Amino acid sequence: MLNRRRFSLTVGAAATLGGFGMAQAQSEAPLVLGQSAPFTGPAAQLGIQFHQGAKLFLDQYNAQPGQRDVVIKNLDDGYEPDRCAANTRKLIEEDVFALFGYIGTPTSLAALPLAVKDKVPFIAPFTGAMSLREPFHKNVFHLRASYNDETALMVKHLTHLGLKKIAVFYQNDAYGKAGLDGVTLALSQQELKPVALATVERNSSDVAQAVKTLVAARPDAVVQVGAYKACAAFIREARKAGYGGSFINLSFVGTQALADELGKEAAGVMVTQVVPSPYNPANAITREFAEAVRKAGGGASANFSSMEGYLAAKVLTEGLRKAPGKATRDGLVAGLESIDRQQFGGFEVSFSPKNHVGSKFVELSMLTGDGRVRT
Repeated sequence: MLNRRRFSLTVGAAATLGGFGMAQAQSEAPLVLGQSAPFTGPAAQLGIQFHQGAKLFLDQYNAQPGQRDVVIKNLDDGYEPDRCAANTRKLIEEDVFALFGYIGTPTSLAALPLAVKDKVPFIAPFTGAMSLREPFHKNVFHLRASYNDETALMVKHLTHLGLKKIAVFYQNDAYGKAGLDGVTLALSQQELKPVALATVERNSSDVAQAVKTLVAARPDAVVQVGAYKACAAFIREARKAGYGGSFINLSFVGTQALADELGKEAAGVMVTQVVPSPYNPANAITREFAEAVRKAGGGASANFSSMEGYLAAKVLTEGLRKAPGKATRDGLVAGLESIDRQQFGGFEVSFSPKNHVGSKFVELSMLTGDGRVRT
């Protein structure tokens, strides 16, 4: 993380070097990405893991000669929209080059109008909500597939298995509603509806009423649209109440964090994924990522959230590489828009001037009782 004092010292030190004018010294200063994310609270692992993965890539990138360094200034919002909005104002006032890797729908929605107003690139938010994708904004780029893509695969999988009585446990905010809308849309296409609905408040694990409501409906499966603490609490309490059906989660849950919370009780829980498995060496990007984790020596761990952070940073720097002329915000936008069906170790990303959603990749995974994830 680059604080303001260190940033000033970097610029100042460069300016004193013989033969370097201020303009050239400024050009040598790092490009600073601003990230507001949860680093404390019940959703902290999502921010921590994504940031670790992004930093893992950028540390490698910055070690290579010939390009300007890219660093992340991260601020904790605790997964609360008001704090995220305040953080975003602060980052924009400090003139960060771009906003990057925001975690969550309600927080990203609080930041979006600020980024749009000041035309600051808003890159790779960790959310699949349609409300961040429509209407289209020139400065906003999404790496991951949408929640509609994820829920379509969920419903297709469950109904293919004959599981048609589907309930939804969802977070009572914009994220939960986005997931619920996706499930409802996918079910409607098969002339079905959710058999029961129940909510949990953001940053809460008070699931008693939700468990009572959904277990009483006797669904074949429960789609979960929440963060890992609440979803783990629901699974544990529902099983204690005698529920024996299936649980399936959106990718935002935080796969490794959910597995860690549940321990042996994770066995059989399903999660949709929007990036390739960090555990399958058949993928070139996985081999690259695993080697980076190994070389970091404890600086990051391999999981889906850190893989997404790694890929997001990799795609952003490719946009910088393709940008015309010196690094500018408009140049970054143009560079990203020129990424057309490009392979990042087997993960295809495609943007254009009219499409800023880079991927529709979704696959299913299943947790085991010994902490592993199968895809």
